[in-house]
Order: sequence, then C-alpha cells, then structure tokens
Amino acid sequence: MTGAAVMTALFLIQGCARGSMEHSIVPSENNWKEIGAANPVSANVFCADPTGVEYQGRLYMYGTNDHQQYENARKNTYEKIKSLVMMSTDDMVNWTFHGLINTEKVAPWVINSWAPSIVSRQEEDGQTHFYLYFSNNGTGVGVITATSPVGPWSDPLKRPLIKQRMPEILGSPNPFDPGAVIDDNGTGWLAFGGGTMPDGTDEMPGSARLARLGADLLSLDSVIVMPSPYFFEASEMNFINGTYVYTLNNNWVPRKAETWPHQGVPMPAQCSMAYMTTKTPLDAASWTYRGHYFLNAGESGMEYSNNHTHIVKFQGQYYIMNHTQLLQERPGIKGGFRSMMIDSLQVDEENVSISLTKASRGGVGQIKNLDPYQKVPATTMSNNADIWYLDIEDPENIQVQSTAGGAWLSVSGVDFGRGARKFTTQVQGVGHVEVRLDSVDGETVASVESCDDACEVTARLASRISGIHDLYILFSEKDMAMKYWTLR
Repeated sequence: MTGAAVMTALFLIQGCARGSMEHSIVPSENNWKEIGAANPVSANVFCADPTGVEYQGRLYMYGTNDHQQYENARKNTYEKIKSLVMMSTDDMVNWTFHGLINTEKVAPWVINSWAPSIVSRQEEDGQTHFYLYFSNNGTGVGVITATSPVGPWSDPLKRPLIKQRMPEILGSPNPFDPGAVIDDNGTGWLAFGGGTMPDGTDEMPGSARLARLGADLLSLDSVIVMPSPYFFEASEMNFINGTYVYTLNNNWVPRKAETWPHQGVPMPAQCSMAYMTTKTPLDAASWTYRGHYFLNAGESGMEYSNNHTHIVKFQGQYYIMNHTQLLQERPGIKGGFRSMMIDSLQVDEENVSISLTKASRGGVGQIKNLDPYQKVPATTMSNNADIWYLDIEDPENIQVQSTAGGAWLSVSGVDFGRGARKFTTQVQGVGHVEVRLDSVDGETVASVESCDDACEVTARLASRISGIHDLYILFSEKDMAMKYWTLR
C-alpha cells in the first residue's frame, strides 16, 4: 500500500461520525436488469446456451459469449463468437463472473465456439478433470479440458472431436450443440446434431445422434441415430435414477396431428424443449418420447427466440438453465442478444418425469445468505449498472471497473451476523466508493477514497450493522476498479 493510501485509510477509520453519512454519489439508472429480480443471471453480459456442473459446493455455469458479437456487430449472427463465459454461485442469486475462455487462443483451429456442455470426474492423479465440449460453428464439436472449473484450459486433441463427413457420425449434416453426461458406471455419453437428413422430413429430420464416448472422453465409441420427432438442435443429456434423459429443441414447423406417432403424448409446442428416456441408450428403439417440458420464452411474455436448456440438480433441488433475450429489454437493444437464466424445475425422480414449465422474469430464490467476512470477489453480484471488467481472461485477477460515474453493483442477502464494524476493499483509480444498505439510494454506511495504484483501504462503518441486508457499492468516477471487499 502506498503512503497516501495508508493515510486515507487511517483518516476514514478515525474520522467517520456515528450515524448515517450524506450521499455524495448519484447512482446510475443504467441497470439492464430489474432490481430485485434473479433473472437474468448476469446483469451486464449477453450470454446463452447454458450448461453447468457442481464443484465443491458451487454451481458453475458456462455459455456462449453473445457479448463478443454485441461488441462487434449490431445483430447476433454468431460468427464473431470465439469465446465462452464462466460464472458460478452457491446461493443462486449472487453470481461470480469468472471471465472468458478465449477458445481461439486455446484451440487456434476453431471457427466459432457456441453452446458448451461440461462434465467432470476424478481421475487417477487424484484431481477432478473438467471436459468442456462446444460447437465449432455448425461443423462439429471441439473439447477442451482443465483441472479447475475456471481453467487454465488446454486442447488435448489439437483438432475437433467431431466434424462433418466423419463416417462415425452417420451423416448428420450439422453435428453441433453437444450435450454430455457421465453415468453411474463412469461411461461418458455425447448427444449432438442439427439439420435435416436427405431422407428426413419436418416431422422426423433424422439428424440427431447419440455417441458413447471412449474411456478417455476424447473419442467416439458407438453412435446411433436418435428417433427425435420435430428435432431442431440443442441436444443435452442427463442421468437420473438409473435412467438416461435426452433433451432436444423442437423446430418451428407447423404440427401435423395425422402424422404424430406418440399417442397419449401431446405434440410439442413450437421451439419448445422436449425429452426422451431409456435404460438402454444404444438401442434406438428403446427411447420413449415423454413430451415437452419447457416452453419458448415467447410464451412467458418475452421475445420469441431460439431455445436451449440444461437440467441441473444443485443442493437437492432441480433447476433449468435456459436463455432468453430479457437483458435487451431495459436498454432497448435490438439484435437478438441473449442472456442466461435459471428457473426451478419439478422432476419426479422415481418416475423420471419432468413437469412443464417456462422462463420467469423473477427467477429463483436465494438458498443461503452471503458471508461477508471472507474476501468477496467484486465480480460477485446480483445486479449492477455501468460495470464492466478488467483482466477478463484471467480468473485469478479479474476486477470490476466502473464505466461511468455513479456506477454500482449490488450483493443480495448479506449476513452481517451480530455486527460488522469495518469495510475493507482493494480499489484503484481517482474517486471514492460508497457502501449503502438495502437499496441503491439507501443509507450510506461507509465511504473510502481510492488511490492511483491498487491498494487495500479500510473504513469504519457509520454504525455497527447486524442482520441480513442487501449491499450496494457505488463508484464516484469512471475507470475505478475493485478486486474484492470484506467486512470485519
């Protein structure tokens, strides 16, 4: 810490008066996410096609980086996207942004990187290994690996795992949108596919595939054609109570009751998500069509868009990761830029049946309070306005940065316990930071001056604070950066 920073910190500790402080920062109103809502997951990053994995008590979510397209084009036609987004949570409301995977840097052969799917397993070296499969444009599937859920990532094959015209994929014209799972026997499975086969129809395109993976999870063993009615894209896999669950996105074509073969099961809504189940996945005839379980966002009063989901169980509860174009609404952005969401899902494990649901604006409830007595990454938040990131490809050093004076971030459900007395943060830039309780215009309980170089500063809270509160951190000037904060 510089001498100036030490003096600033000491002044603030000794000089603050009891009682609330005067507001000096006018908060930005440029929040893209509605205050109080849990959806979308990120308040400032367009991202889509979510997948997830649990690790050490946290749920990690990965998605297509639509924001890369947003920064380079006015319309989301996906061709600029060569990176993936990483986030995690342990309470379902406050999400830590871990930055980007630069897939073009990790695997220089990529055309694009879309629609990831992740699995993990502990291997002979005692470490947990993560396998992240992704669409290489519509031409195939790539895979990158790591021994941490946030990398660093490597390219074990130095080429795609799946590509067009491979005889193993049985002619699927667009072998993309991978969905992976590892069953209880340790066997890996990968679903993928898109387009319509030459002998396919709108009702049965014939392009969906399911592969049993080799023991290395980096090769294909056996591949079958999935009998997926109205199949479009977005294959995913789950393994629930000894049963394989394959999910798919249905196409937009009008339904024909006279050709519908699954009596007693409704035809799927257009561009909804449906599922099929079996105990014997390599027997194509054994797959049972069970119906659609997740409607298009247009059925929730949002914009109609494509659809992609992943079912995940976390802390004993099932959730459905999905995407919508909700984050576009408040700033009035057009162009089809998507945002990842998470909603509750009712799954009957005994019968392996999934109840029909749809996306919600409110999202899910917070399942635990946030502990502020640890170092909380500044990239952990429930909402923000005029916030972006520094070192966005470095999860260890990523920081938030204000893009305007009045920028702010919020953290929900912070448990102050019996009473906090001090606020400490690492901050840099010209200006100061204010800490407020329960709303962006709430009581200011601390203020710290920043410094030119990154430094840790501490301020005594205006009064001893106990109980559970939402916390708002405001930045007075543009280009201020923060790495973490904590209470004492």
